[in-house]
Formats: sequence, C-alpha cells, structure tokens
Amino acid sequence: MKKKLLLLFLLSIACNRSGPKVFDGHALGTTYHIVITGDGKKIRQKDIDKLIASLNASLSTYQRQSLLSAFNRGEAIIPGEHILYVMGEAGKIYRDTKGIYDPTVGVLVNAWGFGPGKRIKGIEHDSLMVDSLRSLVGFDMIYVDGNGRLRKRKKGMFLDFNSIAKGYVIDRIGALIRSRGYDNFLVELGGEVIASGINETENRPWRVGIDYPVAGNSSEIAYLEMRDRALATSGNYRKFRIDPGTGRKYVHTINPLTGYPAVSHLLSASVTAPNCTVADGWATACMAGGFEKAKSWILSKDFLEGILIYSDSLGKIKVWYSPGLEGKLVLEKEI
Repeated sequence: MKKKLLLLFLLSIACNRSGPKVFDGHALGTTYHIVITGDGKKIRQKDIDKLIASLNASLSTYQRQSLLSAFNRGEAIIPGEHILYVMGEAGKIYRDTKGIYDPTVGVLVNAWGFGPGKRIKGIEHDSLMVDSLRSLVGFDMIYVDGNGRLRKRKKGMFLDFNSIAKGYVIDRIGALIRSRGYDNFLVELGGEVIASGINETENRPWRVGIDYPVAGNSSEIAYLEMRDRALATSGNYRKFRIDPGTGRKYVHTINPLTGYPAVSHLLSASVTAPNCTVADGWATACMAGGFEKAKSWILSKDFLEGILIYSDSLGKIKVWYSPGLEGKLVLEKEI
C-alpha cells in the first residue's frame, strides 16, 4: 500500500512538472499573460516582475526616476545596454522609413495630449506652435558623446521609446524563460506577443487573435497561427480624443514630418518579425505611414509579414495580408 501511494505521489509530481505554467500580472500600464510548457529550471513570477522593473528603470517615460526620464529633463546620462539596444533598432526603422518613424516625436505626442507630458491646449489651431515643436524632432540629433553619455543637439527634445520598448520587454522576458531551459512558451503583454515553439497542450502552433478594429468591440477579426515569431499591433481605434468644439477626431499616431496626427484609412497594422522589438517598431511605423507605405515596407522586408485592416471609400472594413501568412491566418468574421 505504501509503495502504491508513493507511486501515485511521484506520478503527481511528474504531472505537475510537465503541466503548463501560467503567470498573469501588470506591467507598463497594461497586463501580461505567460504560458510555459515542458520542463526546465524553476521560474517564479517575482523573477518576471523584477526583470520588468529593471527595464522600466531604464526605458520608462512615465517613471520620473528612470534613466530616460532623466535624459528628457536635460541630464546627460550613461544610457546602458537597454537604451543602447533599443536606440539601435529604432535607428534602423527611422532610416528605412526616411523619418516617418521617429522616437523623438514625443514632444509632439505630449503636445497633442497622448503622452506623459502636458498637453498644449489649442494646438490643433496653432500651426506656428506645431512648426516650432517640429524643430525639436529628429532622431539623428540624439547621439552618444566621446565619454559614453547620451546627448541631444537641441534643448527641449523628448525621447520616447513607447513605440518599441514594450516589444523589447517581451523579448527580454522570452530570453529569461529560455535561459531556464524552456523552448515552448507564449508571452503576451498589452496585446503584443512572442510565440516560441508549439502549444504542447494541444500539439499545434500557438494561436493569437487579431482584434476587430472598432472601439468598444472586444471580438477578434482573425487569428494567426505562430511558431518562433513575434507579433505586434498598432492601431488608432482605441486611443484618440475628440475636439469638443469641432467634433474632429485626433488619433495618437503623430506624423513626425507634418507634426499632426496621421490621417489615414488604415485602422490597424499587425506585424510579425523574428523578435518583438522589431515587430513593435514596424507596427508603429506602418500606422504613421498609412496603408500604401505600410504595404510596401512589409513586402520589401523579407523578415516582416503583416496584416493591415483598413476602411474602403464606402467605410467597409477590409483586410490585406502578406503572402507569407497564407494558410496561417484565419478570418473569423465575414469582410
């Protein structure tokens, strides 16, 4: 009888070890959800939260004591590995898009009321103010000096990596999980995802939903089967404000070349890439560039695939996706 109980106990331990490990928490003003399958070294939620806190201490524009906040206040900082890595990846997209993607657009994001800084009341009616702020935008004016300190060429510039930092945080969480010996896992943070290996519970690729791009609608328009890829989505259908005087809608994606919110019939851009840092930055770039530019960029980069959801001239929602997603993307709704 004792041997039988011992066997059942050992079987129970084995089942617990191989069962999925699930972590849920809050980070970067949103939530995260992590599923890990298979066996590996112990990983605890506090390990994940500690990592997120250390990344926030470098990259957050909302935490006053972060390195990036100190830089935006005018201090010359030693940027450290996190800022330098994100700067490097952002710089590639900045150059490839000829400045349509620009992390120094933060001064305009704040002015329009979509960032951590103070909104400038009436900016929508003040083209001179917009032009003045545009002179503080230009990623090529941020540099590291000979002493290894991060500098800006113009006082008042505001560096904002919110368009790419969430993807980087996800990548670092993924690296932590891999370092503990796991190959099959999914990390989701605020709707952005890395999917490593397979969903062992169902013995198939991970399935990730693509939201229906209408405010107040929480359903999914499609789902994507993913394996060893990252996905990031940027959209203008949730974060916007309405001018109470004119009723005009202002979206949070600001075009750095004009200084004004991007005007486009593109509702959302979902981009897949080998890592989430790249996917995150390119999803934002696609929204700033609009449908035609986004489509061109996705098709010209062999490391990108994309799903663009837009409204046609009659207001009907349409979906375009790149050829590499054929057979992996399943539409849930009639379009």
